[in-house]
Amino acid sequence: LRSSHNMGDAAKRSPTEFLKAVTGRPVVVKLNTGVDYKGVLACLDGYMNIAMEQTEEYVNGQLKNMYGDAFIRGNNVLYISTVSTKKR
Repeated sequence: LRSSHNMGDAAKRSPTEFLKAVTGRPVVVKLNTGVDYKGVLACLDGYMNIAMEQTEEYVNGQLKNMYGDAFIRGNNVLYISTVSTKKR
């Protein structure tokens, strides 16, 4: 994934700084079950509970559902990633 920061900058940022930087931006949230949610990160708390907007649910890479707003319980989250805008 590419971002506006170079890899040296990314390595120096804390998780808190990363999460603050991506709030309000498109992200992918991968759950422990392997399901992906793509949307705009609205907010999150210290337990990694996540509120998203314009959320799409992907199962095995296939779009399954589209939600306006979604709430994901933090104990289900495997990772949060920025969305790559570059096509491969």
